[in-house]
Amino acid sequence: MSMFSTGILVLTSPLHTLPLRIAPVLSSAAQVVERTLYVHLHPGLNLGSGNQPRPVFIPPVVDLSSLITRLYSNAADVCGHLDVRVLLTNVRAQSPASSPGGTIPSCPFPTPQHLSHSPDVVLTDFPLQDPGQSPLVTQCLQKYAGHCYVCSPGMASMLLHPQLEMLQQEEGVGQEKEQGLKNGQHKMDPLETYNDVVVGGTFDRLHGAHKTLLNVSCLLANRRFLIGVCDQEMLKKKVLKELIEPYPLRVKRLREFLQDVKPSLEVEIVPLDDPFGASVVDPQLQCIVVSEETRKGGEAVNKRRLENGLPGLVLHEIQLLKDAHHTETEEEKISSSSLRSRLLGTLLTDPQNTSQLPLLPYVIGLTGGSGSGKTSIARRLEALGAARIDSDQLGHETYRPGAAAYHQVLQEFGSDILNEDKTINRRALGRKVFGNKERLKALTDIVWPQIALLVKERIQQAREEGKQVCVVDAAVLLEAGWMDMVHEVWVTVIPEEEAVLRITERDGVTSDDALQRLQSQWSNPRQVEQANVVLSTLWEPEVTQRQVLHAWNLLQKRILQKQATQPS
Repeated sequence: MSMFSTGILVLTSPLHTLPLRIAPVLSSAAQVVERTLYVHLHPGLNLGSGNQPRPVFIPPVVDLSSLITRLYSNAADVCGHLDVRVLLTNVRAQSPASSPGGTIPSCPFPTPQHLSHSPDVVLTDFPLQDPGQSPLVTQCLQKYAGHCYVCSPGMASMLLHPQLEMLQQEEGVGQEKEQGLKNGQHKMDPLETYNDVVVGGTFDRLHGAHKTLLNVSCLLANRRFLIGVCDQEMLKKKVLKELIEPYPLRVKRLREFLQDVKPSLEVEIVPLDDPFGASVVDPQLQCIVVSEETRKGGEAVNKRRLENGLPGLVLHEIQLLKDAHHTETEEEKISSSSLRSRLLGTLLTDPQNTSQLPLLPYVIGLTGGSGSGKTSIARRLEALGAARIDSDQLGHETYRPGAAAYHQVLQEFGSDILNEDKTINRRALGRKVFGNKERLKALTDIVWPQIALLVKERIQQAREEGKQVCVVDAAVLLEAGWMDMVHEVWVTVIPEEEAVLRITERDGVTSDDALQRLQSQWSNPRQVEQANVVLSTLWEPEVTQRQVLHAWNLLQKRILQKQATQPS
């Protein structure tokens, strides 16, 4: 079956029957779409009448809000690789009060809507009464989609119903269940909407729970949608905050998503540096959308608004989405922190051009702040078969009497740094450079090049021993500019407060001394900017082991791919 990059799924089933059909519909659509799947709702659309149907407005009802939640939840379970987006351009209450300017447009699409990704296939769940109708229905579907959205030239048109019947039989979703729903009573209760709606969040790596929150908010908002996006102070306590996308990128992705979903809305996105932001001072706001987890935050917003002499906001609560794929260290709900933890050990950015290096041994430069568990990870990689090169140990060698750096250090810093046995007293040397950037640079300019030479010797030795992978365990890898010696940079990170605890326990220093040490090093975010792979030892040792094994297995695949493409 052909695969298409972007598709539009036109759902024609009545709203009250869709909950049972969503999972098989999405499973079927995922067999032909590989990147973005837009969902367009038109309950009751008849594509088989012989007359060309036109898009119409559908009213915002409670069932629609519930369906959106169900749809994104099912999408996370059955087609997590797809970027699913429920489009709401044709959803509007038919009353002047709910329309900007007080006028009611006659058609949802006066001109076809541009989407972020141009669809190259349109799909539908419309059931054929007669197989002979297929050409007529696919033609009507194609014209209908073209009336609503700007599509790729030569867009394909497909009916999902035959696949749906097979999927329903396999999954036990019988027609009798759906018929039972049809025969039941269904209240299409109208959904109360508001001119101005507000939400807040991190919105890192938009996922199904974010999209549910945003879609429901778009459903509720008639005029303006205000979004507070966590920045700086509000990110400090986040798990793996170093992997949170930059604020401008998160805002860009939000705008793109919302422009697709409901382009008529006035969208205002502001940075959120405290828990309240504009929600407690904006007099035009009427509703705040919360989850069961953030409801108390919504109540705190209303308390502050009342203190500011403003009316409270309506709290519209949505359900949390369960994560069917979560591990024991992840939250049960779909969350950005779980998604970030799944990035650990994976290739985040492509390696730099290393054509100047022999392919084997493949050299990993492993670095990280003090207390981050870098050396424990290096040992785990060694146990998996890598040659481990300890640059700290090599650093000790450069200070030994007779070594090239030994005489240069004495010449630069004086003989008063020597012990009685003529070895360099590194504590005495440390006192001379502590807090003095110029003196520290004078020392590193002597020592780092010598360590680099020793590292290169050890890599050559590993090559002669037939090692496939080398791990250079180097705290100063990035500061020293040794990236040209390695194929990939791997960085270990842990929160600063955890690093302080580890350093004080390990080295017997005070918390202030530990913190000072950390602040003299490159920060986690700065190191992560240079990383191809990020790891963390924040959790139990067995979790770290699984993480390292995952990273190792992915590394082996990359090496095999490079070997396959390398000229013989």
